[in-house]
Amino acid sequence: MRYMMLIHHDDAAMAAADQKQLWGDYAAFNEALGKANGASSGERLEPAKGGTIVRNNDVLDGPYADTKEQFAGYFFVEAADLDEAVAWARRCPSSRFGSIEIRPVHVPKGDWK
Repeated sequence: MRYMMLIHHDDAAMAAADQKQLWGDYAAFNEALGKANGASSGERLEPAKGGTIVRNNDVLDGPYADTKEQFAGYFFVEAADLDEAVAWARRCPSSRFGSIEIRPVHVPKGDWK
């Protein structure tokens, strides 16, 4: 099954981390993803303070959540089951500074035409 991993981390905690170690860990993690069947390194997002959210007729500049954790990026994995997906999420360096939300990718059934 294909899973999308949504990275939510505390921007301040990430900024306070040893950057050389953090990005070395991310390089190793992305290399492992690159070697895994059906996985991709996804995309890193700019900090939430630069974001904008649209809700009906309202437009709000970020940050827009009253939380320390911000949506920071995502990646995909192909895993046999949720336990394997959890193992990938635990390997992600950002899991030390927040959480990784695991979402199964919907597989359409039938003809969508």
